[in-house]
Amino acid sequence: VARKGAVIFEKAYGYHTYSKKQKVQWDDVYDIASMTKILASLPLLMELHSKGSLQLEDKLGTLLPELKDTNKSNITIKDALSHYARFKAWIPFYISTLDSVTKKPNPAYYRKEYSKEYNIKIVDHMYLRSDYQDSIIKRIGDSDLRDRLSYKYSDLPYYLFKKYLEDYYGKNLDKLTQERFYKPIGATRTGYQPLQKFKKRKIVPSENDTYWRNQKVQGYVHDMGAAMQNNIGGHAGLFSNANDVAKLMQMYLQDGYYGGKRYLSKETLSSFNTCNYCPQNVRRGVGFDKPQLSGDGPTCGCVPMSSFGHSGFTGTYTWADPENELVYVFLSNRTFPTMENRKLIKSGLRTKIQEAIYESMYN
Repeated sequence: VARKGAVIFEKAYGYHTYSKKQKVQWDDVYDIASMTKILASLPLLMELHSKGSLQLEDKLGTLLPELKDTNKSNITIKDALSHYARFKAWIPFYISTLDSVTKKPNPAYYRKEYSKEYNIKIVDHMYLRSDYQDSIIKRIGDSDLRDRLSYKYSDLPYYLFKKYLEDYYGKNLDKLTQERFYKPIGATRTGYQPLQKFKKRKIVPSENDTYWRNQKVQGYVHDMGAAMQNNIGGHAGLFSNANDVAKLMQMYLQDGYYGGKRYLSKETLSSFNTCNYCPQNVRRGVGFDKPQLSGDGPTCGCVPMSSFGHSGFTGTYTWADPENELVYVFLSNRTFPTMENRKLIKSGLRTKIQEAIYESMYN
């Protein structure tokens, strides 16, 4: 928890796994899942917007030639990032690479050893065909849109924005985010492919996978689609610790300014932190999640409407409140040993803590 730019509460609880052999340390790194959307893809898109190189009304067909003759060509950046564009929620790409009888990884797609033809590392001793990247973009381009225009949270636009950003700069998302944001901000424990930087014991495991990778997933991204992109996804794949997430959220809170440097324009932050489709019952900003319009939702219901954040499938959450100059970060590995574990979700722990923060502030 940070208030007015200073950390006021920082604590690690529990153990990496239920065997209780290794206590969680403050500098351990977590798979932050969909928080990748607002901490990797979004800052790069906002940077281009700040420079005037990209407008929210730009259409996907002009961004990516691959989408020109598809049903996605006229969807705007604003609508795609607001999850108001008829995209399906996701496509389970990995399922089509399993043997239809054994349900094990099909040797036509995978090898146990690295080679030029099989160079996408999923996990230890599992390499995917190098030409599969193009198949992912093509499948998204060819996929049907939902019949009705309504709010539907989707990972799919972020595959497309990753492709756009990497084509635009000629570098992968990992290099782009490190060079343009994480290194200058001092987010030294944030990045993709954490095993290249950290010892395995400093990375919290996310699942005992029994359905595809058939091993403990530790230091590799949990999300299957991101794993098939060499563990570098626009929607998932980022690892971080609470302190680093807070730095990045603080930069947003300060209208794109941090540590004596301007990263994003104030106008851009304002545009992306706007709920454009609240009248249509879509609470989202442009990329950012926003407070629920009524009933239950992503927050305690006790935060201002100007606040914003995002959650992650692995049990992660962050929220920033400009009015109270408050940043809250919660990281966990609720998907270990299985993603079927829904205790964290059912308990509402993340938003109960948020409520306690606001109660302590007002009292």
